[in-house]
Amino acid sequence: MFSGQTKAHCAIIRFLPTTAYYCMKFPGRRQHKHYFPVDNKNPLNNQVNPNSQANNNYIVGIDQVLVDIEAKVDHNFLAEFDLHPGMSQVISDDVTERLYQRLKDESLINYEFAGGTIGNTMHNYSVLADDRSVLLGVMSNDIHVGDYAYRFLSNTSSRVDLNYLQPVDGPIGRCFTLIDDVGERTFGINAGLINRLHPDSIDETLIAGASALVISAYLMRTQAGDTMTEAAIKAVKCANAAGVPVVLTLGTKHLIEKEPSFWQNFVKKHVNILSMNEEEALAITGIESPLLAANRCLDWVDLCICTAGKDGIYMAGFVDETFKRESDYPLVSAEIELFNQFEYSRPMLLKDCQKPLRIYTHSAPYMGGPESIKNTNGAGDAVLAAILHDLSANVYHKNMVANSSKHKQPALTYSSLSQMSKYANRASYEVLVQHAPRLSRGLPERENSLDQAYWAQ
Repeated sequence: MFSGQTKAHCAIIRFLPTTAYYCMKFPGRRQHKHYFPVDNKNPLNNQVNPNSQANNNYIVGIDQVLVDIEAKVDHNFLAEFDLHPGMSQVISDDVTERLYQRLKDESLINYEFAGGTIGNTMHNYSVLADDRSVLLGVMSNDIHVGDYAYRFLSNTSSRVDLNYLQPVDGPIGRCFTLIDDVGERTFGINAGLINRLHPDSIDETLIAGASALVISAYLMRTQAGDTMTEAAIKAVKCANAAGVPVVLTLGTKHLIEKEPSFWQNFVKKHVNILSMNEEEALAITGIESPLLAANRCLDWVDLCICTAGKDGIYMAGFVDETFKRESDYPLVSAEIELFNQFEYSRPMLLKDCQKPLRIYTHSAPYMGGPESIKNTNGAGDAVLAAILHDLSANVYHKNMVANSSKHKQPALTYSSLSQMSKYANRASYEVLVQHAPRLSRGLPERENSLDQAYWAQ
C-alpha cells in the first residue's frame, strides 16, 4: 500500500511489469471496476515517483454536539417532570440534572449514544472511508469519566478529528428520548452550550482545503446570545469563496415549514448538495412527490438526495449532454417520464455543464428493507455519509491521477447516480437493524447475502 492510501481507497493493487494498477472499490460486489495507473516506477531503482503520492483530503462538518439518551418510563414519570407525552420540549438545566439522576438511580436508561446529525454523519463517513473527517463545534472544558462529554468522545470514531472543537465552561447538549408503555416517544432537549461556537473558532484555511463542508438547518435555530449561526455562515461563505461544495441536511420539517422561502433562498445562494426526507422535501417545496420535490430542488442546487422511508431513495442531479450514460435497467415512468434513463451518468455541478441535462434515479431499500427495524434515528445520516464517501473518493482519485481519462468529465462524484443511491441504501440498512444511530463498523467488501444482483450494475 502506498503512503497516504487508506484501505477504503486501496482495496486491490495489481503490479504489471512497469506500471502499478489500482482499483477503487466500495463495499459491495461490483462487476464494473475502474483500473487506472497510479505511477510509473523508475526501472533502475524500482521506486515510486514521490510526485504521485496522494494529497490528504477530508471533509468538515459543523454540529451542535450532543448525546442521545433513551429510557423507558411511564406516564406518571412524565407528569412528574412536566413533560407532555408525544411532544418535543426544551427543558432547563435544573430539570435536566434531576431527570438524568432519576433515570440513573432507577436504572431506566437503555442506551446513551453520541448524537447530532452532523456528528453522526462525520462518524459514519470515517467508518465507511476509514479516513479523516473534521468536526467543528463545542466541547466541555472539564470532562469526567461517565459524563455526557465523555460519552460523546468515547462513541466517536478515532478517525474523526476533534482537535478543532472549541472548549466551553459548561455542558454539551442532551436529548432525552422517553418511551412510555404504549411506545409513544417524548423528547426532552437541553441545549447546554452547543450553540456557543464562535466565528473566531472557524479556521478558514481548514475549510478552504476540505473536499466538502457539511451543515444542518439546526445551526440556524439559535437564541439571543448564541453565536453558532454566525460561525456557520462564516464557514459557508468561506467554502463558497474557495469552491468547496456545501452540503446541507434539512434535519426537521418543523424548522423548514416555518420559513420555506428563507430556506429556498439560502440553498440557492450557498448550497450545492441538499439532503432531506420526504416530509422535509414537502416543507421546502410544497410538493408531496419525492421525485418531483427533488426535481424542484434542482432549481436551487446541483445535487439532491431525498429519502422516502420504505420507498427507498430518490436522487436528482445534472450532467452535461456530452457525458450522459444510459441505464441498463428497465426504464421507469412516474411523475417524470422515463426518469431513470440516464442514471448511469456521474453528476456534475451545473456551472460545469455546457448543455445541462437533469438526471434521476431511485433505489428501493436494500433487500426490501430489514425484517425488523430497531431504529430509524440516524438512517438518513448514513445515507449522506455514503454520498460524501463517494465525493471524497473522486477528489482522492483526481489528486492521485489528475490526467486520468476519468477526469475528462469534471464530475462531482466518483460513481454514477445509480451506484451512489444503492451504496447509500446499503449503509442506511446497517443503521436500521441496530439500536445505535451510528455505524459500528464498515460495510463488507463482499455481501453474505446470495442476492448479489443488487451490486451487479
